[in-house]
Order: sequence, then structure tokens, then C-alpha cells
Amino acid sequence: MIKMTDKKFTLRDYQKKAVKKAKKIISLNKIVILNFEVRTGKTHIALEIAKNYNKVLFVTKKKAISSIEKDYNTANHSFDILIINYESLHKVKGSFDLVIVDESHSIASYPKPSKRAKDLKKLISNDLILMTGTLLPESNSQIYHQLWVSPFSPFREFKNFYNFHKKFGIPSKIYTSYGQANDYSKMNYDSIQKYIEPIKLSLTQKEAGFTSGIKEHILEVEMKPTTKKLIKQLKQDLVIEGKEEVILADTGVKLMQKVHQLSSGTIKFESGNYKVIDSTKAEFISRYFKGKKIAIFYKFIAELEALKECLDITQDIEEFNSSDKNIALQIVSGREGINLSKADCLVYYNIDFSAVSYWQSRDRLTTMQRLENDVYWIFSKGGIEKNIYKAVLNKKDYVLNTFKQDERARLSEED
Repeated sequence: MIKMTDKKFTLRDYQKKAVKKAKKIISLNKIVILNFEVRTGKTHIALEIAKNYNKVLFVTKKKAISSIEKDYNTANHSFDILIINYESLHKVKGSFDLVIVDESHSIASYPKPSKRAKDLKKLISNDLILMTGTLLPESNSQIYHQLWVSPFSPFREFKNFYNFHKKFGIPSKIYTSYGQANDYSKMNYDSIQKYIEPIKLSLTQKEAGFTSGIKEHILEVEMKPTTKKLIKQLKQDLVIEGKEEVILADTGVKLMQKVHQLSSGTIKFESGNYKVIDSTKAEFISRYFKGKKIAIFYKFIAELEALKECLDITQDIEEFNSSDKNIALQIVSGREGINLSKADCLVYYNIDFSAVSYWQSRDRLTTMQRLENDVYWIFSKGGIEKNIYKAVLNKKDYVLNTFKQDERARLSEED
């Protein structure tokens, strides 16, 4: 429930300037993109703009709702607003004067629109604010459906993505196990820039006055010999049959995923069941960070089970902020819209294949007052994590071809 507060709140100067510029853009184009880096206060800027509207819809991720409600309360807003998560969009009825779409890159699938984009399109008939720290995280083609949700899209002359790509895309093919297919990811940004720039505002943390830096630490742990033996056997045989369960890696993608799981001590069996087979990482985290309040990112469900056995863990951001408990969040759900600045440091139990996950999640500690953010990566010696890290550090997803290249390099070294 949204409640009023007596605390006085004022926007920072750069936020006030952004509000003024954004209002002008909306008045001319009905759309504005707030392409601001994380922790620069996009939400406060959007809410300040929204107070001039009668009825507002704010769409975000479920875990971010409480944070947005808190920002609304802090600024003493009183306008009519519905704050809802993407998964509940189908329940929304009626029309809105303004729709705010948080983390808009999450609706940026192509060549076909995602369910989220389709649901949003039904609700947007007036002004629109798109908010994201990574407008085009993987491909310039991701711009089309972010704007397609509005009837005022600068690309509205193109009936669908295919027409859009025919005009601006770079024809290319991709080769899969099923044969050859069109690759729609290649788009010349210069050709679409004149459409996007008039409706986009950008701001970096440095421009906003942030002086904090991120210091990354890589800590390697020695997993159990049985874990290493399982990985080696799976790479050789592509299947491990136990008395009750089976580990199957009959495709390259499945092998990559299973090696990823095993490297951190868990496995998901062919049946769908999962198990902690090696809690070395959780035990190490418990010892190494004893006495510190930490925020932990994990990748696989079973990793949370390992953490719960060794640490006092919550998954609720409010409980984390008001208690001595540590928090553990899955990388994909916790990488956006969450403020973890109460933590002394950020700890990664595992690493995600996605470059977006890397760049967004590691910045969850940053505040204007904080001078340095410590991020710790817990990697297994000889495991896959360090190879994934090298890829995402260069803003590239870790994909099957990269995994195969790494395996060939490993075998070559062994020879």
C-alpha cells in the first residue's frame, strides 16, 4: 500500500534538468526513452514527470515493486498510479494517460513481439516513458518492439519487424543444427539513429556525479575430487547413470549447461529433480565473509539450497534492509531494479551466460555516497566460470560456439 511520508524530498539538479528535457520530448513526440545508467534515479525522474497526469500505469518486475512504492512515498506523490509487474499485465483494464515501462529492454525480443510487448500494446494509447540502463544490450534490432508498443512509435510506418529490418537491417544468415536461417540481429545503428535520438535522453553515473568505482575480486576454491570426476566423465560419455537418476548431455547446449551446474556443485537430473552434490562454495562463503553483511547472487535453484545450509539467508529485500540477515537472489531476477546498498559487498556464487546480467547485477551496490563497491566472484578451480567471465567482461554472451572453442583449447593443452 502506498502511504504519504512527512520527509522532505528534493530531486538532484541533474534530475531536475532531465525532467524538464523529458517533458519537452513527450510534448513533441508522446514518447521519451530514459536511457540512464543504474542508480542515477530514473524512477524518481519518471514519477516527477508522472505527477502531471491523472492516471498512470507503472510496469516493472515483481521484485522492484516495493522499491518503486518507496520512491513514490519518499517524494510525497499523490497522483493516481497503478504499479504492477509484467506477469500481471493481462489483469489490467481501462486506459491510462501515461504508461511507464521499467527495464524496457526486457520486451525487446525480435523478430516477433514477446507476450509482454503484446500485453503492453493493448494498454498504451497515450504518453509513454521507457526506462532502461541498457537500451540495446545485444542487438540494435531490439529497438523496434520497445517502441512498437506505442501508436506513436517513430517506426510506425513499418507494419512489422520484417518490414523494419528490410529497410534498415543488414542481411545475414545463421547456421544451426536444423540448417540455415535468417539472422535478424544485424542492424546499422547509424541508419536508425535519426529516429531514436530525438526521443532519447542518456546519462552516465559519471555525468550524474557518482565517484564510486567497482573493484572485482576473483576467489578460486578447490571443489571435491568427486565433482571434478563427474565433469570429466560427462564430457567423455555424455551420460552418467545412477541408481535412481540420470545426467544426460546428448546435445552441445545440454553439455554446456550440465558442466556449468556441476562446476559450482549442483546438478539438475533428466527427471527434473535437482541436488547439491558439493557445498564447497557455500562453505567457503560462510567462512570468508563471516561478520559481514553480504548480498549473494546465485544461478541455479539448488545453489540456494546449499547457501541456506551454511548461512542465515533471506530473499526479501525489506527483511534484508531491516535485519542482520544476508540476502540471496537469483541473478536474472535480481539484476534489475533492486538496491542492495545495505550490503558490505556483493558475492557471486555462480555466473550467468548473459553479458546483460553481468553489467547490470554487479552495480546493485552503487550509491552517490559510496566510494567503492567490492564484488567477489567465487570460481571453482578448473571450472567453466572463468571462461564465462572472460566473455561477459567483453560484453559478449557465453554461447555454445564459445564453449566448444574453450573445450578444443583445453584438449589441445592436455595433448
